[in-house]
Amino acid sequence: MSDSPDPERLKELEARIKAAKGEEDEAKTGDEAYNQASFAWQMVIELTVGLVIGFGIGFGLDSLFGTKPIFMVLFILLGFAAGMKVMLGTAAQMQKKAEDASDTQVSDKKEG
Repeated sequence: MSDSPDPERLKELEARIKAAKGEEDEAKTGDEAYNQASFAWQMVIELTVGLVIGFGIGFGLDSLFGTKPIFMVLFILLGFAAGMKVMLGTAAQMQKKAEDASDTQVSDKKEG
């Protein structure tokens, strides 16, 4: 018999202790909250970038043609629409990822 403990058995024991205490679920909840905040910021940035690009294009065209507010307003609206479209696509992607994760958890519970 050796004096050094088996690292794999120690990791397995640690995982069982955490599962018994319920610490594993808390770690997943923190990661989930981080992912939701990350997606929220991503959607805000997508909408803002659409507006800024629309403003830039509209302002540039207005300066070029000498028609101050017309193209700027038009392209800000188009930028808003494009930003919303991308933002809704991100929301759909997030919802699909959440559904896939819940399906995986349900199938894991049924097996266990």
